[in-house]
Amino acid sequence: MTIRLLAILILFALTPTALAADDTRNAVYNERVRSLQLFEGDSPFAVVGAAAMTLGDDCGIRVEFDILADDRQYLRYSITHCNADWRPSGLAYMEYVDGFNEGQVEDFAYSEVTGVHYVHYVIRIPDGQMRPLISGNYLLAVWDEGDGPGQPLLQCRFVVTEQTADVDGTVSGRTDVDYNRAHQQLALAVDTRRAGVRSPFSDLIVTVEQNGRPDNAVTLSRPLRVQGTTAIYEHDPKLVFKAGNEYRRFETSTLSYPGMGIESMDFVSPYYHATVMTDKSRANESYHYDETQNGAYTVREYNHDIPGSTLAADYVVTHFTLDYPETPGLSFFVDSDAFQRRFGPESMMRYNSGTGRYELATLLKQGQYSYQYLAVPVGATTGRTDVIEGDRFETRNLYRVYVYRRMPGDRYDRLIAVATLRYR
Repeated sequence: MTIRLLAILILFALTPTALAADDTRNAVYNERVRSLQLFEGDSPFAVVGAAAMTLGDDCGIRVEFDILADDRQYLRYSITHCNADWRPSGLAYMEYVDGFNEGQVEDFAYSEVTGVHYVHYVIRIPDGQMRPLISGNYLLAVWDEGDGPGQPLLQCRFVVTEQTADVDGTVSGRTDVDYNRAHQQLALAVDTRRAGVRSPFSDLIVTVEQNGRPDNAVTLSRPLRVQGTTAIYEHDPKLVFKAGNEYRRFETSTLSYPGMGIESMDFVSPYYHATVMTDKSRANESYHYDETQNGAYTVREYNHDIPGSTLAADYVVTHFTLDYPETPGLSFFVDSDAFQRRFGPESMMRYNSGTGRYELATLLKQGQYSYQYLAVPVGATTGRTDVIEGDRFETRNLYRVYVYRRMPGDRYDRLIAVATLRYR
């Protein structure tokens, strides 16, 4: 591969997705912004989906990201309160934030002895500048001080929960669609005794995400029945999910030799290049158990612990290859938190007629990655797992449940519970 061709591939892969004005999903707007991750409390491991904090708790969430540069930028950030559908609630800033309406990003550090220079930034919520006053969904936006909030560099979701409702649930392969084959079905019981819910039939909104994917998230507006103060959600078609398969994995924590799932590690000035082992369809294969991060990733450099890797890990041109025939009418995307779970040019596989394979080259920070391939039909917004990954009921999917309360007269959706369920 020539340097010119490589430069073209990287530029194309890093081109930011054109976003609609009402698009409130996690997003990176600038090609120099990399490795956006969200954490809960002091955990060194990024969360799958929106990071959650409890209202009034000082141990909140943190947002971390890099900007490829030699010097720091003067960054500012703000948070916007949203309803259950992630649309702005329309509340005045002073109604949902204690503090300033904008904050300055003061926590930053420079990369250490890396070929690709970057500055690492950290934002903590709450901090000395702002603290959420009410529960619900929040959208955080970051911009350069010189450009203003109209030109954000990135945006990401987090939630503030009251945890006044108790959620119990099950995930089963025995579904209303099939029996231990290609689907998983959830059954939920939401006890609202402590949440002050008057009518569970009309006052509750429940959202469920599978592995942090926004494309196939579902919203339930009404339970099947109510037993005392407990709302029961079961035998609802929306709670039947395609089971998918265990996420694929690779590791680039060392540049000295190929790690797990890596075919080769080479240096072609000015970058290291990691070639992920060629992937093939698993649609017709039997299920194989694996313990993965369900699409999340962990930054890691072999000679450092996880916190130390934040500044020591280098950026590597990572090459994905999918051995699959050209399929008109379908686009293939790498689904991972590394790409903010978006169907855009940064995660899209492109067919190479010379090799007869789909390919993608992009800059990723050293670490341990989990990913899968989603097929998206023309005009669709939901990815299909059955084409490349296959659907196996045994898959250890992670489901996150968000319970909101909206009573008559309320001006916003209160988040009263967040719970996590996993198959087996």
